[in-house]
Amino acid sequence: MDATALVGGTAVIILIAVTLLAHREQGLEKVTSYLIDGFVFGFKVFGPVIPIAAFFYLGDTASADLFGTVLPEGSHGIVNDLGVALANNVPLNSTVGAVTSVVTGAITGLDGSGFSGISLAGSIAKLFAVATHSGTATLTALGQIAAIWVGGGTLIPWALIPAAAICGVSPFELARRNLKPVLIGLIVTTVVASFLL
Repeated sequence: MDATALVGGTAVIILIAVTLLAHREQGLEKVTSYLIDGFVFGFKVFGPVIPIAAFFYLGDTASADLFGTVLPEGSHGIVNDLGVALANNVPLNSTVGAVTSVVTGAITGLDGSGFSGISLAGSIAKLFAVATHSGTATLTALGQIAAIWVGGGTLIPWALIPAAAICGVSPFELARRNLKPVLIGLIVTTVVASFLL
């Protein structure tokens, strides 16, 4: 909490100082305008994060905290139960392991960071590597590549803000144009990794 206050307060002080230097007489009016524009942009950009976070939060054991015991006895949450059901019905082989690593990496990349999901990608890779007797390193690298390509500055608009600002383009337009090449790259990388396993 203190760190958030420190970063937020520092950002506001810098905004006020730079705006007053740049706009002189209209500085205070521009500060208000920039603050409003920033909040509006923040809500637009982080709107998709709310349902994604809610899905994972409710999918875990938090549903019992919020709604009581609505799930069957022995349930570990909606998402975890879905994972167990899929594990019991999907054959474990190197192709399924590669696809699962890519999907896991891509989902963890939705937060805009290409590195936050490395522990989950590594856990999934180890799980499939043990089950299919395939390469842990290849599966881990595949999951990490997917996380970086999705969240580390290619598909997620809030991860593209610095590059888009430098180039003077919209981060949403940049993400839209990156979509096809990144998806093709993920598909090709997954196919190649399947053969390497």
